[in-house]
Amino acid sequence: MALWLQRLAATVLLVIGATVGALAQSFAPALVYDLGGRFDKSFNEAAFTGAERFKAETGIAYREFEIRNDTQREQALRTFAQRGQNPIIAVGFAFRAAMEKVAGEFPNTRFVIIDATVDRPNVQNILFREHEGSYLVGLLAAMKSQTGAIGFVGGMDIPLIRKFACGYVQGARAGRADIRVIQNMTGTTGAAFSDPVRGGELARSQIAQGADVVYHAAGATGIGVLQATADSGKLGIGVDSNQNALHPGRVLTSMLKRVDVAIHAALVAGREGRWSSGTTVLGLAENGVDWADDEHNRPLITPAMREAVVKAADDIRAGRLRVHDVMAAGDCPVR
Repeated sequence: MALWLQRLAATVLLVIGATVGALAQSFAPALVYDLGGRFDKSFNEAAFTGAERFKAETGIAYREFEIRNDTQREQALRTFAQRGQNPIIAVGFAFRAAMEKVAGEFPNTRFVIIDATVDRPNVQNILFREHEGSYLVGLLAAMKSQTGAIGFVGGMDIPLIRKFACGYVQGARAGRADIRVIQNMTGTTGAAFSDPVRGGELARSQIAQGADVVYHAAGATGIGVLQATADSGKLGIGVDSNQNALHPGRVLTSMLKRVDVAIHAALVAGREGRWSSGTTVLGLAENGVDWADDEHNRPLITPAMREAVVKAADDIRAGRLRVHDVMAAGDCPVR
């Protein structure tokens, strides 16, 4: 081989080596949790579970931060970006404005946001079809109810949470046309997701009005909902993470929102160089939502209930059954 060709080959190998090394060094993930904290037994904890799974599989550590107030959203994202963390994952829709700003300041840093869309070339948006999973648990709730009344406790009164509620009511009506659904939202700020005392109060109020099954979509606030239903001898329905084990025999099921799967997939893609911007939407067909079925609630699910919910899930996946999406189509057609 000519000397100049040998030198060129050596130079190319050095460049490739340096590039691979730079890419490896650039993968330093970070996770910022929403209000309610890492161990909220719900939304944030699902994200933590996904990150921990990635860490166990790869041995790669990640940085994390639990915000205590809304002002820390932007601070946390910017601090991680300044320290070279990449990608940076924000767990929750409330990070949208902060990410819009910080992602613009750090165009070479990759960001991921759950439950919101940020139109930046360095941001990946991950959304879920929560209405599909909520339909399934609503169907089960109506079929299980002995009183003809069921409840829903939401966190912050926003379209995303109304999306859970509307799917729940649609499923309930499919299970029992005359079912009565009592609905309450906890508040109008982010604090509505971290108030278990208020969650318990709302659940007890609904139980006093006749509800014997209460579904929550309220983050850490929902811990109070599940406690109140269990204490009252009624049934609760968990959300996001599988909460069946919190009160075995007193949690009918949980609507699984697989934030853990989404976080794990985003980290794997980032490590393997497959990260991409844009929006990903995960529903039943993509295993992004489901209902929890395990040893803690299995005795509560009758054969008729199981048959109905399996059929409904299959129909949704196949497109034979379409659940109305409040966020896409406006008001809920059922109450």
